[in-house]
Amino acid sequence: MDTLQQFYINGRWVSPTEEATTHAVINPANEEQIATLPLAQAADIDSAIAAAHQAFPSWSALPLEKRLGYMEKILEAYQARLPQMAEAISQEMGAPITLASKVQAPMGLAHLKTALAIAREFPFEEAVGQSLIRREAAGVCALITPWNWPMNQIMCKVAPAMAAGCTMVLKPSEFAPLSANLLTQIIDEADLPAGVFNMVYGDGAAVGPLLSSDPRIDVVSLTGSTRAGESVSREAASTIKRVSLELGGKSANILLPGCDLEQAVTHGVRAMMANTGQSCNAPSRMLVPEDQLAQAEQIAAQVCDAIVVGDPSDDATVMGPIANRRQYQRVQTMIEKGQQEGAKLVAGGTGKPEGIDKGYFARPTVFSEVNNQMTIAREEIFGPVLVMIPYDTLENAVDIANDSDYGLSGYVFGDDSQARQIATRLRTGNVHINGAGPDIQAAFGGYKQSGIGREWGRFGFEEFLETKSLFLPR
Repeated sequence: MDTLQQFYINGRWVSPTEEATTHAVINPANEEQIATLPLAQAADIDSAIAAAHQAFPSWSALPLEKRLGYMEKILEAYQARLPQMAEAISQEMGAPITLASKVQAPMGLAHLKTALAIAREFPFEEAVGQSLIRREAAGVCALITPWNWPMNQIMCKVAPAMAAGCTMVLKPSEFAPLSANLLTQIIDEADLPAGVFNMVYGDGAAVGPLLSSDPRIDVVSLTGSTRAGESVSREAASTIKRVSLELGGKSANILLPGCDLEQAVTHGVRAMMANTGQSCNAPSRMLVPEDQLAQAEQIAAQVCDAIVVGDPSDDATVMGPIANRRQYQRVQTMIEKGQQEGAKLVAGGTGKPEGIDKGYFARPTVFSEVNNQMTIAREEIFGPVLVMIPYDTLENAVDIANDSDYGLSGYVFGDDSQARQIATRLRTGNVHINGAGPDIQAAFGGYKQSGIGREWGRFGFEEFLETKSLFLPR
């Protein structure tokens, strides 16, 4: 990918405006360098924002069908390059190729299809009372995305923003640039008007404030850590711009009394270890009836023993490496912390799995006899670490689940009617009932420190629109 040395600004690939700091892209499976990136400086960010700002009036005024025509071209090219996209994701962040091919890469495609379908049916104008309500493009958007689900998180922003008539500057994670580069190539081939889509690489701590504070930016949409959300919010405050944040999580998974314990624990452990635990909505706190804790521990240990950890390019691999050295070290530190605090280690532990001596591979780890005040129960670990917390009554379980700074997702497993009732009491933006997967037509986002605003489906589409009332004479 020759264009990895360039940014995409105003409809063309451009070199950094000045001597750039570089970032080494490392394959987490073997710790070998696979690329070098330039990191944007203030002048590069200024050029990208200026291009998006200049392009906004004409792009937002373009008839909807013409905007969607460009997006149809992107859809067709994305579909054709789906295997290439999956390979890029697998190499840059270590997702097993089966996960990258069946879920990671297709999620970007699904969000694009969803945005197209919603745009064609969306009521951009409607009569309300004696007035006409118009939904208009919100403006120039700064889109800041992480490395753990790169295409899911890029496309659930880019696609609705583009359909709504917004222009944008995308800042993907410097740890996952290959997939972002490939998407930018696809968008470039669609021949959008110059300035509609711009992409720069950069360090989040340096670039985030530049994007968030600029008065030409109307919307900042960030998926990242709670700390990054705090920074964006502070920097955006002086210009009173819209901020949409999808942040961390520490989701509780309540196993109800009388549930099929083997099925519930098996599902919970596998869901936690999927994507090597690097999902903000992962079910990282398993709440188990205290009289069934010992049995749940045995099931969890057996499930972990059966998880195949290894080379992401091998079709048999279930769990790949952690995406980068920094995160690997954090996960190791948190496992040590759990042991120091007296949690019972049921499976896994520190270090790499047996037989693996290279790469950022961690062991599928389960702690039990955890209380909700332990660090491993309070902080988002973002790795393959599950904590099991016993409870005595359902009231106690709900209290434990809600006793968190986060509120992104939740899980309930058991009698369907009872599970739905418990789900309504959880202070979270999403609840998975009896193993149900996510639905990209539904809203995705959290309560409390898990964020502000919603993504996915119609709800995410509305984040990129402003509402105008035309008061008509009676």
